[in-house]
Amino acid sequence: MKQRIVDLTLTLSDNMPAHKLFQRPIVAPHMTHEKTKSLGLGVPGDAMTFATTFISTLDHIATHVDAFYHTDPNGMSVDDMPLEMFMGKAVCFDMTHIPDLGDIDVADLEEAERKTGIKVDGHIVLLNTGLHKRHYPDIKVVWSNCGLTAEATHWLADRGSRLHGVEGPSTDKPSHNLFPSHRVCRDRGITHYEWLVNLEELVGKGEFMFYGPPLKIHQGSGSPVRAWAVLND
Repeated sequence: MKQRIVDLTLTLSDNMPAHKLFQRPIVAPHMTHEKTKSLGLGVPGDAMTFATTFISTLDHIATHVDAFYHTDPNGMSVDDMPLEMFMGKAVCFDMTHIPDLGDIDVADLEEAERKTGIKVDGHIVLLNTGLHKRHYPDIKVVWSNCGLTAEATHWLADRGSRLHGVEGPSTDKPSHNLFPSHRVCRDRGITHYEWLVNLEELVGKGEFMFYGPPLKIHQGSGSPVRAWAVLND
């Protein structure tokens, strides 16, 4: 069976849109090949130049995962969370019927489960809403995402799903500051990926493997990730 990798990662770029509470990142040239010519590295006839990039960012920018510590002062930071947690069997639900600033509720998850034919049982559940393609890179994207209700987040936890993933900057919508999904995640010991992309490529593909390893950031409240799915086409 042929396997195909789908990159689910948003490129981390300079001054890109960020969550309404967060600063945008800085990604800029540091040392360039042109500048490093003057260092005289290498040997005659074979100069050695190099380039480096300066990155200044919060740990919740672009495609990232929340550590338990993000919302729980007694929770594990990202460097202490077990690496095997950030990979596993997954399924992607089509939520494109949910409008901007709408709610993903239990009935939506149950209907998507019925359509996929896969019962959530410890799966990483990804939610394709179409938000990214509708709005990115317009700043409107950070003011438009739908949100998971508290009941829907409990539904995932009840089925052993310790991780879920969404498009856009948050699992909670930006039109209020209640954070129902984040609070349930805190209370149930589960967490999520935010700002995944290309999820439409996973809809209707059944069960697949998901990988989203974080950086090992000391006492990190989260981490940018390189996320991908492996499909059996």
